[in-house]
Amino acid sequence: MDTITHGIAGALIGKAVFHGDDMFALRPMNRERIVTWSLMLGAIFPDSDVFREMFSRNELLILTWHRSITHSLVCLPAFALLLAAVTRSFAGWRKWETPSVAALAGIYAAGILSHILLDLVTSFGTMIWSPLKWSRPAWDLIFIVDFTLTALFLVPQILAWVYAKRQGLERRALGSWLVVSVGAIAVRVIARVVEAPIAVRASLVTIVILAALFLLPAVRFWGVHVSRASWNLAGFVAALGYVALAVLFHQAALARVHKFASLEQLDVQTIGALPMPPSLWHWDGLVRAPHGVYETRINFGEDAQAASGPPGAQPLEYRFYPDARANSYIETAKRLPEVQTVLWFARFPVTSFHKDGSEGVVEISDLRFPHLRPDRPAAFTYRVRFSAAGEVVSRGWVKD
Repeated sequence: MDTITHGIAGALIGKAVFHGDDMFALRPMNRERIVTWSLMLGAIFPDSDVFREMFSRNELLILTWHRSITHSLVCLPAFALLLAAVTRSFAGWRKWETPSVAALAGIYAAGILSHILLDLVTSFGTMIWSPLKWSRPAWDLIFIVDFTLTALFLVPQILAWVYAKRQGLERRALGSWLVVSVGAIAVRVIARVVEAPIAVRASLVTIVILAALFLLPAVRFWGVHVSRASWNLAGFVAALGYVALAVLFHQAALARVHKFASLEQLDVQTIGALPMPPSLWHWDGLVRAPHGVYETRINFGEDAQAASGPPGAQPLEYRFYPDARANSYIETAKRLPEVQTVLWFARFPVTSFHKDGSEGVVEISDLRFPHLRPDRPAAFTYRVRFSAAGEVVSRGWVKD
């Protein structure tokens, strides 16, 4: 999950579960605001591991280091206590009233745990048992960037601010609706750029729903009578419901992929149904077999047979990505430590080989990441280039 969503989720949890106050309130700093700030900081803390990547020339740290120690359940108590002690010390210097170190540690632990869980629901993999074990569990429920889930975390917090008081209510409600509506349009533009288009009708429906959420509670000022905690709790419950819905869609998609593998009599080595943008309707079914990877796209929104037919109806179309036949270039590449790291990370690896003039080029791609266009390399494609004499000329991630 992206860091911004982690921070927004942490703030929501602080307000909904731990009775925190608004982070940017005009009131002086108090215990309630410190609770929200602490939970938000705890929720983004695990992504501090990117600073090591920024100052290192090792481009494989994103595989071996990112989502490791700072995302570890084993190390969580130590990080929570450290952050609590630092917060308590800083607050004491500023003469702010704070919860006890034990309470702060619990708050930071909740924030860090929320980050770990929100990363686990994606397909990237999170080393939650490091340094005891360096495996990368992944629940494959939600795409790494999910604007719907981000909105569920953010919108209730805005509504709580809009309906905090009667004075200026209409202006705040209308202005907030216009801002979030522009955000919805921006999301559609971004989705088109990354080739995961959102239908115009879906965008219009989203804007109408937002209008209802922001403007209807202004009728007779009934939204003012809803407490700040209730707005935030509603958002927290809605986000949990969205994740539960993702579980159901994932189970349905995975059942279809298993059915596909059975019908095609595939020798399954690895199988999965992975979320794709822009919504829970879209899934990527992948099956790793001895000679390559089979891929079938699942769209519950457009496939009437899948939406209304019996459970487990098989996909009708698939694409096969074959491994290149073994040769000396591929064998040499796979002995390189960097390539062994890439293969350790990859869940659905495909090896390709081609000649570029007199040079040999070996590429290893992990198809778990969306392969939106066949004419472009998949994300996380590692390339090793050999000279005519069979010596390694260059190695690294494919940037183009």
